[in-house]
Amino acid sequence: ELVKHADSALYLAKSRGRAHHQLFDRGRANSAYAELVMEGQLAQAVERGEFVLHFQPQVRASDGGLVGAEALIRWNHPERGLLLADAFIPLAEQRQLMLPIGQWVLVEAARCALRWRAMGLAVAPVAVNLSSVQFQSIGFVEAVAQVLLADGQGAGLLELELTERMLMDDLAEVKHRLAQLKALGVKISVDDFGTGYSSLGHLKELPIDKVKIDRSFVHDLPSNRDSAAITRAIIQMGRSLGLLVIAEGVETDAQREFLAEHGCDELQGLLISAPLPQAEFESWVMSAPRSTVASTDAPGV
Repeated sequence: ELVKHADSALYLAKSRGRAHHQLFDRGRANSAYAELVMEGQLAQAVERGEFVLHFQPQVRASDGGLVGAEALIRWNHPERGLLLADAFIPLAEQRQLMLPIGQWVLVEAARCALRWRAMGLAVAPVAVNLSSVQFQSIGFVEAVAQVLLADGQGAGLLELELTERMLMDDLAEVKHRLAQLKALGVKISVDDFGTGYSSLGHLKELPIDKVKIDRSFVHDLPSNRDSAAITRAIIQMGRSLGLLVIAEGVETDAQREFLAEHGCDELQGLLISAPLPQAEFESWVMSAPRSTVASTDAPGV
């Protein structure tokens, strides 16, 4: 037992980096062991086919017409059931597992978008969230090209979402990489806009198509004056740059009306639909009335 406790303390110390020491703590040891087990399961999840995508519709603010969807990864964990991204993506980022997971998402999202195009469903582009590790990785643009050009019909299938922070590192390199992606027919969106540090001058240098207003500003619209002012400013800025503006986290008619009134182009959130498994999403697209009002009983993001 003493040796096992020493091993646990050693693992905890190593997990904190070089030159650390750690006394044995049963609670932390159990947590570390659970994380270690989950890491091993996560590393095999792609091969085992345990990941799935759910899709959340994106609609025009003016009339509720479908304009696209966001692909959101879920993990059918063998013991814990369906896990949302927040339950495992941070661990994947810590343990350098995002590249295979991110590539799987790209391939699967493109496959679904191509299927819907063949079915005559106006869903493309499908938006995919990128991690900074994935975007900055050597060969990323080539990997996207391989996905999109495999059947020669990839243009317009995907929209890649990057956070503001990912655009701040090396402007010249980011601009070059985005231009390469645009040449493949990929749309570029800035996710969680308003929460980072990018400036108007910085953004106008980049070949982006859309900015997404973060849900933290949408949540208390229209009653919160600060959120309302920030939202109006983002919409006006987007228009001045010729960008589409989409708001995420739209849950009430009051939010929808405020956003539409002030010129927001697109909406996404529980008011329209929760994220849905592929088959349910296809049924929604084919049967749902073109209205931004929907049930909020389905699972969240």
